Amino acid sequence: MKPRYLTVIPLEAPVRQAAFDLLETLIDCLTAADERLQDGDILAVSSKYTAIAEGRIVRLDAVTVDPANAAIAARYSMNPTLAQIVIDHADHVFGGIPGFLLTQKDGIISPNAGIDRSNIPAGYAVLFPSDPYATATRLRADIGARLGVTVGVILTDSWLMPGRLGTTGVALATAGFNPVSDERGLTDLFGNIMQVTRRGVADQVCAAAQMVMGERDEATPFAVVRDSGIVMSDAPVTVADVSIAWQDCIYVQSLTDGLLTHPYTPIDQGD
Repeated sequence: MKPRYLTVIPLEAPVRQAAFDLLETLIDCLTAADERLQDGDILAVSSKYTAIAEGRIVRLDAVTVDPANAAIAARYSMNPTLAQIVIDHADHVFGGIPGFLLTQKDGIISPNAGIDRSNIPAGYAVLFPSDPYATATRLRADIGARLGVTVGVILTDSWLMPGRLGTTGVALATAGFNPVSDERGLTDLFGNIMQVTRRGVADQVCAAAQMVMGERDEATPFAVVRDSGIVMSDAPVTVADVSIAWQDCIYVQSLTDGLLTHPYTPIDQGD
């Protein structure tokens, strides 16, 4: 089999602090970089940049803190205003550690419901896009209508993996392709039937894109992922296609209902 080489093309963009036209900005960035989208490309877009385009910005001093949420903030040594915003926008709050609440939001288990105060002026916070899957679908349709190409779209975010240092890319939403490849029933190298494997291809593409997009001062909220081999599709994608109920998550379930009464620590047997 001929090897496939994945290409990831970063696109720099202007820094934004208020609502703007995301499609027009993308087109301007493609022109400035002398790049063109091609059929089959996957466009990765920073979810924060998308949220700013939608005006999803909160002024912290305009937030009223409920006394009950102020008590939660005190328990977890959080800024009360930030705790209030997190609780207002999270789909579920599990608990927390100093400075953070662990939440589920839009199918992703993450700290502080994805609310971010980086790359935005002091005194403000950026929420998730209001409806990430609808936003991705609309952007894909607008690109097709305006540029005449069939592409996939991913809204990217950063995610902390349990038990690991450092963030990696995770797809907040996708449009234009199946974000999960179900490999159950297929065989491995030795003919064994795969029982449970489903590959998170959208998350894998997202991680590759974030290698060039960065998370600090790179000002690169777009990346074009080319030659991924992913088949484009007009089938609608929703959060139900990629997420499971948190009650079924191996991490959450193991640390709640499945928690050992007397935690077992394996004895180090050496080499």
